[in-house]
Formats: sequence, structure tokens, C-alpha cells
Amino acid sequence: MVDDKERNMKCLTFFLMLPETVKNRSKKSSKKTNQSSSSSSSNGSSKLPPVCYEIITLKTKKKKKMAADIFPRKKPASSSSTTVQQYHQQNLSNNNLIPAPNWQGLYPTIRERNAVMFNNDLMADVHFVVGPAGGTQRLPGHKYVLAVGSSVFHAMFYGELAEDKDEIRIPDVDPAAFLTMLKYIYCDEIDLAADTVLATLYAAKKYIVPHLARACVNFLETSLSAKNACVLLSQSCLFEEPDLTQRCWEVIDAQAELALKSEGFCDIDFQTLESILRRETLNAKEIVVFEAALNWAEVECQRQDLALSIENKRKVLGKALYLIRIPTMALDDFANGAAQSGVLTLNETNDIFLWYTAAKKPELQFVSKARKGLVPQRCHRFQSCAYRSNQWRYRGRCDSIQFAVDKRVFIAGFGLYGSSCGSAEYSAKIELKRQGVVLGQNLSKYFSDGSSSTFPVWFEYPVQIEPDTFYTASVILDGNELSYFGQEGMTEVQCGKVTVQFQCSSDSTNGTGVQGGQIPELIFYA
Repeated sequence: MVDDKERNMKCLTFFLMLPETVKNRSKKSSKKTNQSSSSSSSNGSSKLPPVCYEIITLKTKKKKKMAADIFPRKKPASSSSTTVQQYHQQNLSNNNLIPAPNWQGLYPTIRERNAVMFNNDLMADVHFVVGPAGGTQRLPGHKYVLAVGSSVFHAMFYGELAEDKDEIRIPDVDPAAFLTMLKYIYCDEIDLAADTVLATLYAAKKYIVPHLARACVNFLETSLSAKNACVLLSQSCLFEEPDLTQRCWEVIDAQAELALKSEGFCDIDFQTLESILRRETLNAKEIVVFEAALNWAEVECQRQDLALSIENKRKVLGKALYLIRIPTMALDDFANGAAQSGVLTLNETNDIFLWYTAAKKPELQFVSKARKGLVPQRCHRFQSCAYRSNQWRYRGRCDSIQFAVDKRVFIAGFGLYGSSCGSAEYSAKIELKRQGVVLGQNLSKYFSDGSSSTFPVWFEYPVQIEPDTFYTASVILDGNELSYFGQEGMTEVQCGKVTVQFQCSSDSTNGTGVQGGQIPELIFYA
């Protein structure tokens, strides 16, 4: 007999025992008994130990990912005539191709048999017309399976107010998203895509399928970037997902200028616009905030079928305009940007100029207090530094170190040593890579005063760093040949709530390693 554990193995091997052993363990049919007797007499012994003979090996399909796995691996095509995966593909197109008459016997588990029914008209007792007018899709369903997977479907089909309808219209759900939800309910699989995950989250929320909703949120969190953070912020508030909202704010605060310049920023609703403009920790120049608001206003005019005029831009911005902290701009940014945009009235422009120059400042409707922004943290990896008469020299070689963090952070730049022979200016090319792919780089100059202090060199935009992955920090310095260098390096440094690990990099060609060298500091937002 094949027990449950054997049945779940990838390869099932069947064994036969010698006849005496078989007799001692179970009663067989007369036919099998006769076969055993003849076999026993031919062997001439009834007391031989059991011998196993491998008869056949049945290869089963690779085990599918369950609901907790939101990134199912693509499974190789099987050489067998029919697989559950093939029926999934057929059913996605509603081909309704049914296996052999005894198809139920082909699948050992209820999950696999239910999966054959996914998007299949066989035994369907309800149909859904999903999508807006002009883009609908008719999908079959099975009330019992749906009711088991969703309390909303249970109430719809078996509740006190259940209606006996053969066809149900759902105009507010995307057909692809509804299919994704059905696939989870029928197959216990989650197959998410970036272009439909928000619509799938809406469907999961509407029909109260919490595990699918959680998987959608996890997918969004892992794919979150400055390009989509503003849109996801708007959606996370709509879906009441506080964890996702917090993650969006972390990205928007740290990479504010990238987020504000993204196309997604123009797609947010007015309430989300106000919350971003009001944000105290927004890490961006105010002129960038002002320009982003004007870009949003232009797109909003198009959404409202308004002419693209200065008056209409100001109209759609409304009171949100006064959340932009125009008086905190650099004077050049105001004079060359906001003052000439046409959005401000003449009185507002004059009052702001007086705010910059006059001792007695006028009252303004605009917020005049600068944003706090984010305070960068510094992770120092050396316990001491030193200099020698022949070190540290630069000849266009690369100093490099690898690091990993246990929490998501945003690397804003590096702290570098300066000259050990008095004040000097350095040119520094800094670079941040992951598995050979450049994530950020910048070429800038900094002035060192001859002290052993570190001097910050910044990337153009902070770079998002994922936890538990090693990144490579590199710098090529050009300047005074002799500089300070670090020593007594640490392989692990606790910096606030973030733990940073260091290891040597093969890119380092100038002597920098874990124990000593350059790149003494990582500057980051957490």
C-alpha cells in the first residue's frame, strides 16, 4: 500500500515482496496466491529475507506554490499528455477543454481537481459579466467553490437575501483581476502582475479575500520605487492599508525629488496632492515642489477638460498652492522660477520679494517656515585613522568595499577622508552597484581642511538599498597624493536601528578592505 507520505513524493516507487513475506503481511487474491506459490517453488526457499524490486517510477508534476508564495516559479513543460498547468492555460481563455471521461482519477488532490474547474463551463451554475460596458468578459463560476473562498460570495449565493440569478454583472472590476481572484479561489495560487495588481487588490477587498489582498500589498511593497510611490500612496489610502502607506511615505520622503518628477505624481488625486505638499519631512528643494505642482495642475486641467491657461492651473490647485513654501526658496529660484510662472498674482510676487529683502516682512498666505527634511545618519566603519609619509596615495585606482543592511535604507552619499598634508581639493567619482549594475554615481569636488575629519560627497539622488543583499561602494579620488586612511575596521556596525555588515570587494585595486583604507562612512536615510 502507498501511504500518504509516499503519495506526496515527487517520484513514487512501487515494490513487490517475495511471496512468503506477502503471505505473512496480508491476504491476497487467489490469483496472486497461485502466482506467489509458483514463484516460491521456483526459488526453492521460503525463508529468504524480503527483496525489493523496483517496478516503475511515476514522475509527478512539480509541487505548486501555495497561497503564501506570491512569486510562483514558471514550471517547465511536462512531457505527459495532460497537466494541470495546461488546463489552467486553456481555462484562462475559457476553452473549456475537458480531459478524458475519467479525468477525476488523473488528479490525486482536491486542489488539483478544483483547479480543472477554474474558468470552466463544466458544471457551472453561475456566470459573471465582468468589466465596464464595451470591455466585458463572461466568466463561469461554481457557487459552492466561490462560497468556500469568499464570505461575500457565500452571502450572495446562500445567505438570507440570496438571489437566484444565473448571470451577475460586475462592471467595477477588471476582468483580468477577477480571473486572478478566481484562480486563487479555485487553484490556491496567486499570480500577480504589475499592471493588474491594484485592480486585483480592489477585487480582493470587495469580495473579502484577505490572503489575496495581503499578497497584493506585499507585491506592491517589494516593487515600490520613487516612480510609483505617489500613485501607490493614493491607492493605499483608498484601500486603507496603513503599512503600505508608511512604506510609500518612506520612499517619497527620502527620494522626494525623484518622486515629484515622476509621471505618477501627476496621476494622484487632490487629497493626496495636499498631503504631499503639506509634508514636513519632504527631502526636496522647494522649487522642485513648485514645478511638480504646476505639472500636476496641467494634467488636472486635461482631466477636467479645461483650457491649459494660467488661470485654470491656479483654479485646480486652489488652496493647495499656499502649501508650497515659496518664501523658503533660494532667491534665485524664486526670481527665475516662481516669480515668472504667472501663477502668482502681482501682489503675491511683490510681498514675497519684500519678504526676502525688507526688515519689516509682510504677512503672507504661504507657509514661510522651511521643511525639516530628513536628517542623514552616518555609519562609520573604522575605529581610528592614521597617516604615514608614504600613504595613502591615489593613482586613478579604485577604492571599494561591499556592504549589506538588515533594513531598507537610502544611501545619500559617502564620507571620505581628506589630505594629510594641509588643506587640499579633491575630485571624487563615487559609485554604488548591485551585482555589477550601477544604481547611482556622481562626480563632484570637495575641499578638505587638513584634519582627519570625513567630508561628505553626495549622490544626485538617494539610492534605495534593500535588506540582506550586498552592494558595492566605490570611489576614485584625484587630488593630493597623500591622505588619511582608516584602520581597525569592523565587519559589523550598529547604526541606530540599522545593522551594517562589511566585506572586501574584488573591485578594490588601491588597497581598501574591511580592516583599513578609504570610504570610512556611509551616509543614509532610514
